Amino acid sequence: MLSRTPAAPRAAARSLTLAAVLVPLALCAAAPALASSHGDAPTLVEMPQVAAADFYMFRSYEPGRDGFVTFLADYNPMQDPFGGPTYFPLRQNAYYDIRVDANGDGVEDLTFRFFFQNTLPLDGAGLGVPVPFPTGPVVPVAIAAVGPFGPGTTPPPLPGGALNWLRSYTVRVIRGPVGKPTSVDFLSDAASGTKRFTMPFDDIGAKTIPQYDAYARQYLYDVNIPGCSGTGKLFVGQRQDPFAMNIGEFFDLVNLNPVGSPAAAPSSMAHKNVTTLALEVPIACLGAGSSGVVAGWTSASLPANRQLIADPTFTQPYVESGPFMQVSRMGNPLVAMTAIGLAEKNLYEASAPAADGQFRVFFQRPSVPVGIQILTCFPPAPGPCVTPPTNVPRHDLVGFYLEGLPGINADRSGAEVVRLNTNIPPVPALLQNNLGVLGSDLAGFPNGRRPGDDVVDVTLRVLEGALCYQNLGLCVPADAPAGVLPFTDQAWVDATQFQTAFPYLNSPLPGSPNPTRVWNAALTGSTGDAGTCAGLLTTDQSALAITCAHDLVEASQAEIVQGANVVCNLAGAASPILGTCPLGAAQLLLLQQQKLTVIIASPGASISGPLQ
Repeated sequence: MLSRTPAAPRAAARSLTLAAVLVPLALCAAAPALASSHGDAPTLVEMPQVAAADFYMFRSYEPGRDGFVTFLADYNPMQDPFGGPTYFPLRQNAYYDIRVDANGDGVEDLTFRFFFQNTLPLDGAGLGVPVPFPTGPVVPVAIAAVGPFGPGTTPPPLPGGALNWLRSYTVRVIRGPVGKPTSVDFLSDAASGTKRFTMPFDDIGAKTIPQYDAYARQYLYDVNIPGCSGTGKLFVGQRQDPFAMNIGEFFDLVNLNPVGSPAAAPSSMAHKNVTTLALEVPIACLGAGSSGVVAGWTSASLPANRQLIADPTFTQPYVESGPFMQVSRMGNPLVAMTAIGLAEKNLYEASAPAADGQFRVFFQRPSVPVGIQILTCFPPAPGPCVTPPTNVPRHDLVGFYLEGLPGINADRSGAEVVRLNTNIPPVPALLQNNLGVLGSDLAGFPNGRRPGDDVVDVTLRVLEGALCYQNLGLCVPADAPAGVLPFTDQAWVDATQFQTAFPYLNSPLPGSPNPTRVWNAALTGSTGDAGTCAGLLTTDQSALAITCAHDLVEASQAEIVQGANVVCNLAGAASPILGTCPLGAAQLLLLQQQKLTVIIASPGASISGPLQ
């Protein structure tokens, strides 16, 4: 189902400890610090609408859907919920592709091509209001909605309804290489047969779209896929950004403990939204051979030429021509930031996976572990010297990124793509290990990627040689002395934070009530245990929906208190805590005055911190 969850926004700063020097992520080396591909290449900073933020590909773990693979392609990242008046449309006259390679040659065999259209109601005139009301001439309005819409609302007394910006799309099904396809057709709605789909508008706020979850569900389709038996599922719309990373502290010279608690800081992306292209496809439709291994990635392309014009309109802001050129791509997470050199980033984004041999050196001889060595093994760096893996060229990283893991999802294509062995059954959400293969959960990253996989922690550990301890034949433990360290960015993510049904990702944060009114607590204790909490007020301000993650062993009690007075008890204390704290007028005032504290206790220790 589509539902709203509390946000977990701003991270509390933590001082740089002795252990922090262990993972500075080569800040003095060629590769910059870790971050997801939320517009990593310099060119994409200029055109976020076509910036691929994340790509997920996994066997569906929704009950009864294990015969399907789910693809999630996230675009237009870093969306502030309060994005009015235009919010976050996807680009017209652009190709947004989800591509699948079924035979291990790095070339797509099946492509789902999304093509968007933005229109104004009333035959392009747009909505207006009579000035003076109600008998004056109609004047076009400057905003996206002139009244509430969605379930439970009454249309305003104006022609054309309430929504002033209509968004729709088609999905081509292209078989064979996109340059020389063997067939081209369209997805169609299984109920109506239409080949054009509409998408929900972004979550303007609770007054404009009071039942956003029910509203968004209207745009979840069962679809017929040409050439395939069985119906898939389709949804395109705004979601809460699922990527979890403590980005701020990493860019601040790694202002955290990278071998400390994996749940000591909130994700920097938790107060952002993103636009998701979600598609569920029958496994049999993907054309995997007996190995069951398929590969996938997403890409976006634009016309080669753009000419600004003197008389732009809503439908034609400029003139475009020429062939479509790829400008963005996304396979595995973190690649553009941890592997590809700055000078080659734009080229990488524009290149096809089949041509990734040109970037092979970045995986065979990665700069990040050497940067860690430079900053920890030479004066004036204090603390232990962290030496990088010695198996250079790095066959383990070539397997991780370019060829797949032996016995799991190897295809040896040499392409930087997400590989998924569809013969490996999915794991229910409650049983998933967020470290995926490193946590003995073979249905997780890097065998595909699920929303609850902690790809940052996994990638950090693999860069320092964790695969040398997995008996994969790529390297041996002696090659990687730091490969057993629990490297982490301290931002916790797991499957329990997401939905268990398509499209899996949580509903977007609303533009109003203002989602910046989120209260965070950095929890600490005398024993070194730590945690973090985030609370979001419900729309009627009658309760605080709170989420806490912590490392306190055998936690038995969790409370929100004001001094010696208990405001509410949180049900359960095991991490993560998901609860709701009812607030009266007095407690709401105390919250806004930052006088409420979260306490989590165990028989041996406790951690606490004020909600700020």
